[in-house]
Amino acid sequence: MKFARITVDPERMGGVPCIRGLRIPVATILAMLTEGMTEQEILAAYPDLEPEDIKEALKFATEAVQERQLLFVTVL
Repeated sequence: MKFARITVDPERMGGVPCIRGLRIPVATILAMLTEGMTEQEILAAYPDLEPEDIKEALKFATEAVQERQLLFVTVL
């Protein structure tokens, strides 16, 4: 799947995936959603974002999880 709104540039933000070349990491958007922020609250906090940016951040995270093997530690 190709992501038109997600960019990775080694010269920006240490190469972490960001939204449209902005200095807004995908992980920041995901963390805000995880903390319970609404789409409107995120858009208000980052006026340069568009609703489609948030949707694509979620799609990107879904794809990343599907493509990687995750290791879990069992705590006894």
